[in-house]
Amino acid sequence: MVKNWQLGREMEYAFPEARPQRQFAAVFNLNRCIGCQTCTMACKSTWTFSEGQEYMWWNNVESKPYGGYPKNWDVKLLSMLGPQPWNGRTYEGKTIFEARDPAKQTVTGMVALGYLPSDEEWRHPNLYEDASRGHNPRGESLPEHQHWGFYLPRICNHCTYPACLAACPRKAIYKRQEDGIVLIDQARCRGYRKCMEACPYKKPMYRGTTGTSEKCIGCYPRIEQGQATRCIATCIGKIRLFGWVDDPESPVHYLVHKAKVALPLYPQFGTEPNVYYIPPRWVSRAYLTQMFGPGVEEAIETYTHPDKELLGVLQLFGATDRIIHRYRIEDEEAVGFDAAGNEVVRTAIWEPVQVRPENRHNIT
Repeated sequence: MVKNWQLGREMEYAFPEARPQRQFAAVFNLNRCIGCQTCTMACKSTWTFSEGQEYMWWNNVESKPYGGYPKNWDVKLLSMLGPQPWNGRTYEGKTIFEARDPAKQTVTGMVALGYLPSDEEWRHPNLYEDASRGHNPRGESLPEHQHWGFYLPRICNHCTYPACLAACPRKAIYKRQEDGIVLIDQARCRGYRKCMEACPYKKPMYRGTTGTSEKCIGCYPRIEQGQATRCIATCIGKIRLFGWVDDPESPVHYLVHKAKVALPLYPQFGTEPNVYYIPPRWVSRAYLTQMFGPGVEEAIETYTHPDKELLGVLQLFGATDRIIHRYRIEDEEAVGFDAAGNEVVRTAIWEPVQVRPENRHNIT
């Protein structure tokens, strides 16, 4: 048994709890994402531009509620798992590890509830892009739209309890002790695709030209140099922030554990994912609760009425391509520092408001 703080309880897992020295984590603000796919193309042009990687999208942006890559990845697994209850912040249902079929075992002695997507399901990374739940000719209003849609950018979650790692019969998947990034050892992998079957987010992908599986590597060469990942650094909408979720001085830790505005994606799967989302304000609360767990109402309320510290941290999103290890909120500015304590960014907390004089009104 291992402790999963996102579920508020212990759960079954293949191996004993062994957290890294620090944990790779990111926060994505869905209220800002415009679905431009700049992050997607930055990742593609850096890591998956070679033969055999044509359908590999380590970063992708889906239009919810209908989009998904591979097609219907979350709907299919939620249907397999079935309705599962929460009691407040404690998950009383079964995780994918606890709902596994005992008849299916690997040499590791552990598999997760899952499925292997068909080739057809991998062929349409932009299917239903920009498709919303409907259209209201009279317009919509907050707090919740009758018809809605939103963009969901996704990378590997570099989970604390990776299902891909648990299911691999070759033990080719490992979690780096120095930063918690999950990688596949290409020398050990034989392309059995058990990782693809077990991962609830379907982020390991098979490469036919090499006969091995590959996945997002967390841009670890950049991380080692103090830089944020390519998808985070190139984001036009400034929706992404990288940091260490277990470091109390990190802005990511503040957003996840203190302000509690950033929530994990499908925490009920049980992998304790380390990419977090600030939920969109206008979307059905029931849909968001299914996706992000029972903290949705509190997260949206806090985000909608931010205090000075939260407002300052939100201004640090996309303000630098350096990793912000520590931050300070001053009278009018938010300041970010690197691992050595050097200032890497300083940004205004409040945007100035310009009032035009009467003789300069916008009259055409």
